[in-house]
Amino acid sequence: MHQVTGRVADTAASPRRETYSAYRTGTVTAMTVDAKQIGGGKTLAEDTACRRAWWRRRDTAEDIAEEIEHLKAPDGGALYPWLLMAVGPTADVVKGQVALPWLAATGLGIFCVLYVSTVRTAFHERWRGGPVPTRLLGALAVCAAALAIGYGGNFLLLYTLVSLSVGAVAPSRRRLGMMLTPLSAAAGITASLHHEGFWGTAGLAYGTFLSGLVVSVIITLFHAVTQLKETRQELARSAVAQERMRFSRDLHDLLGHTLSVVVVKSEAARRLAPRDIDAALAQVADIEAVGRQALTEIREAVTGYREGSLSTELDRARSALTASDIEVVVQESGPPLPPQTEALLGWVVREGVTNVVRHSGASVARIELATDGGRARLTITDNGRGPCPPEGADPHPRTGTGLRGLAERLAAAGGSLDSGPAHGGGFRVAAALPVEEDPLLDATAVPALRS
Repeated sequence: MHQVTGRVADTAASPRRETYSAYRTGTVTAMTVDAKQIGGGKTLAEDTACRRAWWRRRDTAEDIAEEIEHLKAPDGGALYPWLLMAVGPTADVVKGQVALPWLAATGLGIFCVLYVSTVRTAFHERWRGGPVPTRLLGALAVCAAALAIGYGGNFLLLYTLVSLSVGAVAPSRRRLGMMLTPLSAAAGITASLHHEGFWGTAGLAYGTFLSGLVVSVIITLFHAVTQLKETRQELARSAVAQERMRFSRDLHDLLGHTLSVVVVKSEAARRLAPRDIDAALAQVADIEAVGRQALTEIREAVTGYREGSLSTELDRARSALTASDIEVVVQESGPPLPPQTEALLGWVVREGVTNVVRHSGASVARIELATDGGRARLTITDNGRGPCPPEGADPHPRTGTGLRGLAERLAAAGGSLDSGPAHGGGFRVAAALPVEEDPLLDATAVPALRS
């Protein structure tokens, strides 16, 4: 007898014993084991930990997603092995247990060819969903019925192969039911004609129906997985495109305004340097501050966490317009706005003022903000000539890149943007946004006039 380390200890021989319960198949079996070791040199604690780790092991969501990603859609090759069910009828023919063996062999050969052809066309892109697989399926069913009625016995299994083909051919649940129901009934009737008994008849009918149903469910599941994979890829492409658009829009709005301010203040510093060095240095300091702020905003735009402030943009607008020798009037009326609305209107102020500084040649600019009736309206007007197209360009140009991106921002929030020549000359940019009033904020109007 071989000596086994960690064997079950005898009750009288080992003073150190513990009893634990092993749950198997719903029953509890008390086992007395040596507390020091369990086969293989593992202690009881180590063995218990291994068992618990095995039972608790689960595939993570990432593993499941990776497996789904590599799943391949079923093809005809998955149904070809089921032709082994024809081994039984073939054995009957070889043993001479059927009348007219040559006729049975010919019919069985035709059946196998029809089965392979039906399955192949059912999964082929050229014929899938067309009339060819359906016609082949009809011929297959007729051949199977003729052989099963004529010979019975193992030939009754051919109905199951027909059912598998139905599951591959039927494109919808309704059509699947319309095909499987009469096929199962025919299988049951044929079995009863050969005196297979109640259970044999019921089993054949049930198996015939279930075979086609299972194949159809599997194919439907794989098609659903394929559609989910395609949808996931499309969502990923859409997310990338939206992120690129967001970054492009933010970069244009940020750098366009910042560079305009830098140019204006640089010109002011150059003009002031000969006669007022302190004022020129102040402009240079402003340029440095604007540059540092631009770096911060670009970092925030890259990470997607930039939030604008209307008050900050108004202060910058006042500074940029004043440095350009443009008189600015800012008028606000209405209750305080939610942060999201302020951020969007801040973009409007930035883009509108940038256009005034760069293109208008104006001497006066007016910024008006009003909130009433659940909508905020921001209007920027100037008395300049408006955006002028380059020489040889379309005299009636479309909306610029900045205004077009701004209109997209507002439209996504349910707002609108209107830009064009103002009445009496100049240029006008008007934005409207819905406002969800915050009950914690004071609803009284706060008029203010600054110049």
